[in-house]
Amino acid sequence: MVENTNGNVDATYDAIVVGAGIGGLYAVYKLREMGLSVLGIEAGDNVGGVWYWNRYPGARCDLLTIDYCYTFSPEVDAEWSWSEQFAAQPEILEYINFVADRHELRKDYLFETRVERAAYDEARQLWSFRTSTGKTFEATYAVMATGPLSVPKKPDFEDFESFKGELYYSGRWPKEPVSYEGKRVGVVGVGSTGIQIIPVVAQEAQELTVFQRTPSFTMPMRNHKHSAEYTAEIKRNLAAMRAGARNSPLGGVRPATTRPYFSLPPEQRVAIMESAWQNGGHTFLGSFADLMQNEEANEQVAEFVRGKISEVVKDPETAETLKPRGYPIFARRACLDTNYYETYNEPHVSLVDCFKEPIVGLTEKGVRTATREIELDMLILATGYDGLTGALMAFDVVGRGGKTINQEWKDGAHSYLGLMMKDFPNLFMICGPNGPSALANIFTINEQNVNWLAQAIDHMRGSGLTAMEPTGEAEQEWMDLVHDLSLNTLVSKAKTWYTGANVAGKARGLTMYTGGFKAYREACQDAADDNWRGLVFEKAGVREAVD
Repeated sequence: MVENTNGNVDATYDAIVVGAGIGGLYAVYKLREMGLSVLGIEAGDNVGGVWYWNRYPGARCDLLTIDYCYTFSPEVDAEWSWSEQFAAQPEILEYINFVADRHELRKDYLFETRVERAAYDEARQLWSFRTSTGKTFEATYAVMATGPLSVPKKPDFEDFESFKGELYYSGRWPKEPVSYEGKRVGVVGVGSTGIQIIPVVAQEAQELTVFQRTPSFTMPMRNHKHSAEYTAEIKRNLAAMRAGARNSPLGGVRPATTRPYFSLPPEQRVAIMESAWQNGGHTFLGSFADLMQNEEANEQVAEFVRGKISEVVKDPETAETLKPRGYPIFARRACLDTNYYETYNEPHVSLVDCFKEPIVGLTEKGVRTATREIELDMLILATGYDGLTGALMAFDVVGRGGKTINQEWKDGAHSYLGLMMKDFPNLFMICGPNGPSALANIFTINEQNVNWLAQAIDHMRGSGLTAMEPTGEAEQEWMDLVHDLSLNTLVSKAKTWYTGANVAGKARGLTMYTGGFKAYREACQDAADDNWRGLVFEKAGVREAVD
């Protein structure tokens, strides 16, 4: 902490990090190791980020645990072992707490504190953070580790407050146990979260009603426990695996191939898809190289999965309702499940097609659709998030000349490298829009982003520079690249949170970098190595750019 001479400010730091999730914790660690004074600010009462809030039944990682972890700490690598292939939320949160304990990260955090306003003082070259506790803090560097999935989306139902039963948001699940036994339960939403919730709740509920608007493609997870022998093998080969992950499009060890779909005869294609279905996990994503470029190939894979739904779900009408149509497979989040489709064979589980029978609103007793009232004791809203931009637009972030991120992003998010914005000096976004974000391993992206900003700060401090920001030209060139790359993928052809389509009034368009993690990492490093191309720097009291 730096001595503060401003009576209106409680303390001044070199850096303030907003968020205690995956990116925030590593940012605090990295900057502290550089010798900077750091303050972390977190709304929750402990670390964990999305895994702190997402305690819903069945919550589980859909990435391999051998990928879903930090790489910066040999101590953690040596002392921690995952119990299964796809870890459940309690184990993931335990892991994040383990890292925080091992490196004493909590001591640099204020918990149960929200940032209400962050504003840049041009004259003093400091960011001022006003918090929900009434305290104000300042810092030279503002690190926004607010995450791409932090702000739950409230459905726009009529009479929302009228429901007298139990109401839960999946993204704000209570710490206390929730019982479904003997209850009539409704679940709204069948994205990755709903697909995890539904089979678990169905085991206890007297009746379960699923409200589906857009069905998702989901493949069997085929989760299993790690043996001691396998764990030891992983640890022996960890360095090589991580090197491979850093140089992969997805930032992880998912299967990959260069084989186009139509390069094989039909019977071989079917055999590969059948093998992928039986193996489970994300095997499908690595089965053919052109699934997100070739619409015909994509549709044939989609039809294979639709056929599997008919094989599992006994009722033909229900099976047909569950079949996704109208968008490419894998253009929405690629979901993994355990007994999701099998659940609809249970006699106490029913499916409401909200395209044919839309939800109008809530009543005291349940849900009112266009044709009837469905009485419920409990309603679970798995309705997703205001993704990518929601967290940074949830409070005032004010840059040069009073410009705000809300104003700047009203027509869509824009940045340089997904990391910085013109007119917002020394503000760094971790895993924000315009980078790979949801399209790659979140741990890998967060570590790369933090390492880049640490490199930039180190450059500034070593050169007597006090502020940096991208030029307008560099920002536009990056956004042109992001746009051009998006034209080569089918991801933009689905109405998802990837494109802002799940939030009314939000600017539409795919603004994530779709060139793959390896190319993204290289682009960021190339800019740094080329004398910080696209960025301008300032010295104290001198606003002109420094070469």
